[in-house]
Amino acid sequence: MTGSDERKIITVADPAALAETAAERLIARIARNDARIAICLTGGSSPKALYQLLATDACRRRIAWDRVHWFIGDERLVPPDDPLHNMSMARRAFLNQCAPVANVHPIATDTADLNDPDKSAALYEHELKIFYGAGRLDPARPLFDLVLMGIGPDGHTASLFPGYPAIEETAHWAVGVPKANVEPFVPRVTLTLRALASCSEMLFEISGPAKRAILTRLLAGENLPANRARSQGETVWLVDQAALPEDFRG
Repeated sequence: MTGSDERKIITVADPAALAETAAERLIARIARNDARIAICLTGGSSPKALYQLLATDACRRRIAWDRVHWFIGDERLVPPDDPLHNMSMARRAFLNQCAPVANVHPIATDTADLNDPDKSAALYEHELKIFYGAGRLDPARPLFDLVLMGIGPDGHTASLFPGYPAIEETAHWAVGVPKANVEPFVPRVTLTLRALASCSEMLFEISGPAKRAILTRLLAGENLPANRARSQGETVWLVDQAALPEDFRG
């Protein structure tokens, strides 16, 4: 399964506007589906403001929480109470207050050996296939309604790092990463490009001056994981003014 080559870039003023725009797109995407909904979350610092916004009354009452299932695009193999744990950050920010426990689908890092990312990846792939109801992805039936993504300083997205074999994986939906390319250098589990592409919308959040250098490289077309991550449906990059290259023309 390959993603669409088209990408929409939406620029906003600042991180607050970025979170508000992302929330509106997420809520609109949920509203388009009157059946069971699947959202794939991301970790790191970029989505925290969005997650906190989803917990506010203004957003909370607009989401059919009983129908939405929450997954994660990648996870650091640390205990759930570790501050570096991606899904735990999302739980603290909004899931614990809003989502039914049964609708939250973390990657196993408590029962699995923390030094065996392949085992955790196999468990999560199995869970995804059970949820999806099939062992093969059908382009006519996306796995996710929306996938949230971020971009690292080296151009990675999820835990798909430049030059790592996980980038070329096409058979599996989730794979283990023995050691990350950036801090924290802990084993990880990541969904593959194939699984991430199986969505109606892929939404990147890119914010702050620290992202300007890597965004410049990506917009120049450099072959980095974040440029290869595309939805089979709509791919959107939300970028605030501080992250934009000085010569950006839209």
